[in-house]
Amino acid sequence: MTKQERATRTRDALIRSAAREFDQHGYAPARLSVISSGAGVSPGALHFHFENKAAVAAAVEAEAAAALRRTARNVHREGSNALQSLADTTHALAGLLREDVVVRAGFRLSCSDVRRTDLNLRQEWQSCVQQRLAEAADEGVLAAGIGRRRDLARTIVAATIGLEALCRDNGEWLSPGTVTGLWRTLLPMLTGAATLAGLEPAGSRAAVDRAHAPVG
Repeated sequence: MTKQERATRTRDALIRSAAREFDQHGYAPARLSVISSGAGVSPGALHFHFENKAAVAAAVEAEAAAALRRTARNVHREGSNALQSLADTTHALAGLLREDVVVRAGFRLSCSDVRRTDLNLRQEWQSCVQQRLAEAADEGVLAAGIGRRRDLARTIVAATIGLEALCRDNGEWLSPGTVTGLWRTLLPMLTGAATLAGLEPAGSRAAVDRAHAPVG
């Protein structure tokens, strides 16, 4: 293993250890000594990669944002209509929040009152929702008279982010069944019967499975 490979591996281990600490305790109580020991490295090694706790937290948020963007791209390239893509992306995001501690910690850090940064994962998710709704309108599958897309986006974001917050105490809130129930409720309000008949509230299996694939 080269020196650069060892440095990359150490940095990745520190980010994951920090994510566990932030996910469990939040930003303020998290301790750098616990983060370094959790990664199996010395405090000196941590400070070689990160100047302070804020820098570690920023790295966790950046990794979480990259995972969110990658997931949205992978699901969207499946080629289904925009409403199905939005449901699929929500299922994929829920899967990330259930299974990936870096993504969970990134969302928790992003809404922390203790620190504010330019990166806002909830805002990024809202932008993704707004884009899919705009595409649905362009495709003619968004029901006429449904109201302004911004209001729709806020409703969907509030519902999905609410599940993310509730999941901290009970993981069942982000289970596939819960997310399916959300879309079973929302989709009839978003589109007409003809389009609705071809949509899958449980998500397109191929699209959700591909969500974690690398993007070239």
